[in-house]
Amino acid sequence: MNRRSWMATVMGVALGALGGGAARPAEPEKSSVLYTDFVVDPANEQAMLDFFHSKLKPIAERHDGYIDLKLLKMKPVGGAPPAPGIAYRYQLTYENETKRHAWVASDDHKANWPLFAALFHDVVNRVGEVS
Repeated sequence: MNRRSWMATVMGVALGALGGGAARPAEPEKSSVLYTDFVVDPANEQAMLDFFHSKLKPIAERHDGYIDLKLLKMKPVGGAPPAPGIAYRYQLTYENETKRHAWVASDDHKANWPLFAALFHDVVNRVGEVS
């Protein structure tokens, strides 16, 4: 018996013992994460932080599919030149992309995101999925 047929036999026995013929459960949907990097003028930093903690985060928490919302202060690494202002990363996690889009389409988001975004500039958005 060659190595390949031996491995196929061993795997077949192992799968049979583990119920390998049974249907696998569907994989869970992957979470959706939105990263928004932006720069805040130092004069607007406290107003931006206050708005985030007192308005935006509590509103996002009430929406279906919400998992987490973080605001991270970023610092240049290595030889990177500092940004003209204070760099932050907004990290929003929802159960899936459909629920994140529902949040974006909500009246709460439409009313509050422009007020929050008016406090910063140089925005970069990235969306990804996590498992």
